[in-house]
Amino acid sequence: MEVTYMPRTVEEVFKDYRGRRASMIKALTTDVEEFYRQCDPEKENLCLYGLPDEQWEVNLPAEEVPPELPEPALGINFARDGMQRKDWLSLVAVHSDAWLLAVASFYGARFDKNDRKRLFNMINDLPTVFEVVTRRKSSKEKTSVNNGGSKSKPSGKMGADKVSEDGTVTLSMTIHDEGRFSRRNSCIRGC
Repeated sequence: MEVTYMPRTVEEVFKDYRGRRASMIKALTTDVEEFYRQCDPEKENLCLYGLPDEQWEVNLPAEEVPPELPEPALGINFARDGMQRKDWLSLVAVHSDAWLLAVASFYGARFDKNDRKRLFNMINDLPTVFEVVTRRKSSKEKTSVNNGGSKSKPSGKMGADKVSEDGTVTLSMTIHDEGRFSRRNSCIRGC
């Protein structure tokens, strides 16, 4: 994958992020059959690339070392047939989120503290690829729905312990007056 431009402002990096994110979502939802077909486990280590123009491609990693941009997860095709389809797509989505943040951080490394914070907040206002692919609501959306759309500070206890179908663990936290928190049931799966 070749880099043809270098975004220089927070707005340009965010536009790049949004385009790449949209392409990843497209690959994992709208174009999922084509994406699945291209991720043949018989092929070499493949990566899912999201392009700024909202196009995606499954391709081999860059040959140059170090690459111009951080590389996405390598070998996404190998796990395809060894997992349930929805779990595999969720895994690719999580790795896609990590790659998108890595690319945005790469471009934003030259920003000062305030610009990095602004970029992070702009990115964080969007649902993750994982949230879109799994149709989960972000905690921000859940809080808004639970509070009838009004914003409020969290109460003393947050959430309830549970394990979802894909093994995601939700922890209970108790927030103390001093800003400290205690955590219960911190390890439910794979301990």
